[in-house]
Amino acid sequence: MSHIHEECGVFGIYSRKASNLAALTYYALFALQHRGQESAGIAVNDDGVFTYAKGEGLVSEVFDSKVLSDLGEGNIAVGHVRYATTGAKMQQNIQPLLVNHHKGRLALCHNGNLSNSFELRNNLEEKGAIFHTTTDSEVISYIVVQERMRCGSIEEAVSAAMGVIEGAYALIISSPQKLIAARDPHGFRPLCYGETERGEIVFASESCALDAVGAKLIRDIQPGEIAIVDKNGIRFHTSMCNKKQKRFCIFEYIYFARPDSVIDGAPVSLCRRNAGRFLAQQHPVDADIVIGVPDSGLEAAIGYSQESGIPYAIGFTKNKYIARTFIAPAQEERAKGVDIKLNPIKDVVNGKRVVLIDDSIVRGTTCRRIADLLWKAGATEIHFRVSAPPFICPCYYGTDIDSADVLIANRMNVSEIAREIGVTTLGYLSIENVKKLTGEDTGFCTACFDGKYPTSIPSATSKNRFESKISEKNAHSG
Repeated sequence: MSHIHEECGVFGIYSRKASNLAALTYYALFALQHRGQESAGIAVNDDGVFTYAKGEGLVSEVFDSKVLSDLGEGNIAVGHVRYATTGAKMQQNIQPLLVNHHKGRLALCHNGNLSNSFELRNNLEEKGAIFHTTTDSEVISYIVVQERMRCGSIEEAVSAAMGVIEGAYALIISSPQKLIAARDPHGFRPLCYGETERGEIVFASESCALDAVGAKLIRDIQPGEIAIVDKNGIRFHTSMCNKKQKRFCIFEYIYFARPDSVIDGAPVSLCRRNAGRFLAQQHPVDADIVIGVPDSGLEAAIGYSQESGIPYAIGFTKNKYIARTFIAPAQEERAKGVDIKLNPIKDVVNGKRVVLIDDSIVRGTTCRRIADLLWKAGATEIHFRVSAPPFICPCYYGTDIDSADVLIANRMNVSEIAREIGVTTLGYLSIENVKKLTGEDTGFCTACFDGKYPTSIPSATSKNRFESKISEKNAHSG
């Protein structure tokens, strides 16, 4: 719980006639709020005239009825919720990014991380490009605009850009007349599309956002595929498909996605129950109850209970009015957040041997806090089971683990970690089983568990690498 910082959520909608798309985008971003809680933004396109609103905070804090009304009507709208994985938390970095160029204007939303953004930005700056943000998303916008100057259409420009940028990206782009959705050739991040009863075409990071606006899920955008929507309907550009092996982020199923979403044909809730079943097979134990850490540990706990026959129980009460604890920037604040967010139900755990299911262990400090809560509530044994393998490597594709130094599994073995977090026993899901959560290994990225990266490792990996770059330049120019 609350260990891995997530990435972002993107949304786009096209209507044949101008309508109140800002409200629908607002509902969709609400459904995607779990993917990013630092900032939110919406841009509405009314026949090439763009209006936008964005700000720091939750969707409900950024938008009210007046802000949504001021956005007006349009036939295209795009939206974004952000957790910063490249670039600091500041106003300039909030998406959608809006760009004016010789052939018009575009609004861009990006989920993921480029692995070659540092080199690309250096090359662009050497050619005179001036950047206004410290995100890799602006690198994408620059390259798309460059290609648009040479190409006959926005979709051709996006396809050409996809041959240059490397890493994880799910893109939603509005040009004056078209809505574009694109997924990187590895398919690291999810992206799907659907249609409302009124005929509006909708794209989103997860199918739960389609549900929120009354759209029916049609299918996922395939790795390397570009979808184009305009007055003539929807069509697909597939020249970048099958260029790379599929490497979907397995942690989307374990933690990031909402349990009611369906990604690449697999229900997320079923995948998490499968994780629990595998854990019960791998790490059986005599115990009285199985409980999960809300929210992403609950489905895995149900699966463990079903496979083991040990009764499932609700062991924690969750405060619904506090954001996920990882949003707190300092460890002390994260620890306080756990106490505020979760409270054990003493009547359930007192005097019991408890199997505790959670999705991951990163630093170990949050897990220690949760274990302490259960001991104080009267648990006699705590058998901690993790529905992911040990994290031993950084992620460069859209999650906020940019250094191996923070990972407890790099410093300790399983027994030592168990002692450090204060539990009776500890068991992780194996890499072999994590690849079978959907029923078969269809191609997953497990680099954070095994160090097998699908792309070259970035030359600069810090989350704030572009801020550092600017500071270094300022020092030399002083």
